[in-house]
Amino acid sequence: MDKEVEEQVKEYVRSHFVDDASGHDWHHIERVYNMALKIAEKEGADRTIVGIAALLHDIGIRREIECGLDHSEYGASLSKKYLLEIGFDPSEIDRVVEAIREHRYGKQIKPKSLEGRVLQDADMLDAIGAIGIARAFAYGGARGALIYNPTEKVENYDPFKVKSTITHFKEKLLNIKDRFNTKTAKEIGLERHRFMEKFLEEFYNEIAGER
Repeated sequence: MDKEVEEQVKEYVRSHFVDDASGHDWHHIERVYNMALKIAEKEGADRTIVGIAALLHDIGIRREIECGLDHSEYGASLSKKYLLEIGFDPSEIDRVVEAIREHRYGKQIKPKSLEGRVLQDADMLDAIGAIGIARAFAYGGARGALIYNPTEKVENYDPFKVKSTITHFKEKLLNIKDRFNTKTAKEIGLERHRFMEKFLEEFYNEIAGER
């Protein structure tokens, strides 16, 4: 990967997330980037495509929170425009954009390319485990969601429907372990999944006054 281009993209992305409090801050981007490169190395994916797509994958998230736009579609459009402006290799832009467009869990699709599947796995890994728990409550707060609503019905996950964060665990986060594309992500994700189960067990024990 061209280090100069990489740093240019990193600076562009950082400028979009300096004050984010939804769990999609620069540190999330950086974790997904590092994890995506780790998975790419083990799975034989193109590191340049994976790395640039990981850096740009959430560039449209603020518009989704504020306006309800699909951040993967909007982010793909923004990314293509930006990469063309900085003179990124045209033969690789469509591959990056495709990975961004297809990475979203809520679309319930398996990305066509290995690079897209690696990005999706890295992003899903950051949605579970200890970090995932912290991000879930931050994202819920940013959207005005309750922490817990015992009367709420658990349904199929809809990313545009605001529900309590505990229901979000049941509709999405606890199901991620079955959606990983790569062997590497499945191995990493198993312990993170177990940690979430332990957290929810403790949460319900405290709600019931048993702790």
